[in-house]
Amino acid sequence: MALNNPAYSRNEVFSEKPQGSAQMTAAQLEQMYNQPSAYDPQAPVTDRMTVDDTLMKSFACFAVLLVGGVVGWTTVDTVPWLWIGAALVGFVLAMVNIFKREPSPALILAYALAQGVFLGGISAYYEAAYPGIVSQASLATLSVVGVTLALFASGKIRASAKATKIFLIAMIGYLVFSLINWVIMIFGGADANPWGLRGSVEIAGIPLGLILGVLVVIMGAYSLVLDFDFIQRGVRNGAPRKYAWTGAFGIMVTVIWLYLEILRMIAIARDS
Repeated sequence: MALNNPAYSRNEVFSEKPQGSAQMTAAQLEQMYNQPSAYDPQAPVTDRMTVDDTLMKSFACFAVLLVGGVVGWTTVDTVPWLWIGAALVGFVLAMVNIFKREPSPALILAYALAQGVFLGGISAYYEAAYPGIVSQASLATLSVVGVTLALFASGKIRASAKATKIFLIAMIGYLVFSLINWVIMIFGGADANPWGLRGSVEIAGIPLGLILGVLVVIMGAYSLVLDFDFIQRGVRNGAPRKYAWTGAFGIMVTVIWLYLEILRMIAIARDS
């Protein structure tokens, strides 16, 4: 597939074919086939990427994210600028991790911590305005992740080149809309809707934000499918074990985006 998640696209180990197969000599091919299989349970432990290892690293990332979330939540009143600064740091670290050729566990965990502080702070503000919203958004996010993982594991849904192209076009359109809406929210005046076009525009009596929210949740679910597909591809191609951190990073980015979108969608629904 030519269209890849940015977190994986710079790594050839996540491509459809094993890296460098076209340039291998006969001696190299013989050496490769003499190596123990990554799928043989009786073979010695190899330093290759596995699904289990990727899951363990994902759990580690989310544990750090949770710690950061507690810090952001508890300091939102005493240090109100902390979560905003963490958002900027998290964005920078995300760009560094995306464009870095080889994964850095320290940078990925630092990203998890910064994003945790940001999520904790913004969640506290939402909770103050809409009591109970954080638990609702968290449960909804876990449900989407769980259902998507179950469907992918059962083979019911798979990534395809056509669907990925549609996904990327939709993502570009959504980013453009979000930028325009942000400008309207900033310069729209005191009497403007706090959600911008999301709250002021209605289609058949339904706020635009709710319609977009449903579409974005679908996009987020497909993004998870891409994450799972790329991890599966890396395992199949015998990627080095360190790339499990790349898989964990990709899942974390998607889940954070999904949670924020669901949080906003619920808030708009309560205001309508």
